[in-house]
Amino acid sequence: MRLGVLDIGSNTIHLLVVDAHHSAAPLPAFSQKTELRLAERLDHAGGVGAALDDLLAVLRHSLDRAADLGVTDVIAFATSAVREAADGPAVLAAVEQDTGVRIEVLSGDEEARLTFLAARRWFGWSSGRLLLLDIGGGSLEIAAGPDEDPAVAVSLPLGAGRLTRDFLAHDPATPDELAALRRHVRVSLGSVAGAVLRVGTPDRVVATSKTFRSLARATGAAPSAEGPYVRRELKRTALKSLLDKLSGSSAAERAELQGVSATRAPQLLAGAIVAEATMDMLDVAELDVCPWALREGVILRELDHMGDTRVRPVESTVLEPRR
Repeated sequence: MRLGVLDIGSNTIHLLVVDAHHSAAPLPAFSQKTELRLAERLDHAGGVGAALDDLLAVLRHSLDRAADLGVTDVIAFATSAVREAADGPAVLAAVEQDTGVRIEVLSGDEEARLTFLAARRWFGWSSGRLLLLDIGGGSLEIAAGPDEDPAVAVSLPLGAGRLTRDFLAHDPATPDELAALRRHVRVSLGSVAGAVLRVGTPDRVVATSKTFRSLARATGAAPSAEGPYVRRELKRTALKSLLDKLSGSSAAERAELQGVSATRAPQLLAGAIVAEATMDMLDVAELDVCPWALREGVILRELDHMGDTRVRPVESTVLEPRR
């Protein structure tokens, strides 16, 4: 079947269309990203209502594009920006009334577990015990374990966009801002590091998300044009050297690095601080960047449900022609 997935994230709205079949890898047919930056457009009350019209416009366009591509079922989900918005329920109701799409708001724990599932399926059982790291716009997800369902899954409010907004008011960042951010990140990680480490030493550490892909590329990993099957790794020593450079740079200077877009450059410093601190506190010397992430995890769970009714599906919406 041709399945559409709408990922309403803190930074982007991502439509992914895949040809999906039970017991087979989903094959991407179309991908479209729209920078909306919901997390940066919160009003003083913590709501996203001011961005609602733009959100509805993007969703309408995405649904029309999906219909043109032959999609009949759409899975729509939202993460931290909508999950934490003061007006989240009202936004969900407005989206369903306007577009007919029912959005499932994933908890941080569900984000971690579904992303872990995608990484496990990509790297396979031969990878042994996995440790997964994912830095989004609003949150950091960590999951670890030897199976498809992680033994531990945690979510912390350490997203690159959130931390940039809350801590880095100047460009370049001041030494005091950097010190406060580093302290905040490490204290937050300290609250969960023990639980993660008790799962045992991982046989393989993997990372997903645009932040980790950009950091890996900036330290010499292969470009995306070389395809998903090329190994891309990030070493902590290389990340530490990169972070030393990023700490004194402006967003414009960061945008000149290979693999770093102008829209992502402002968040890269905060993302690098989170990545380096996480690798340090969890004693990770190097990690592999996984091309599959949360969207693929959502798809895989849906496909698993096709073959096993005991697995709860992510709710989907039948896509009908718009009038």
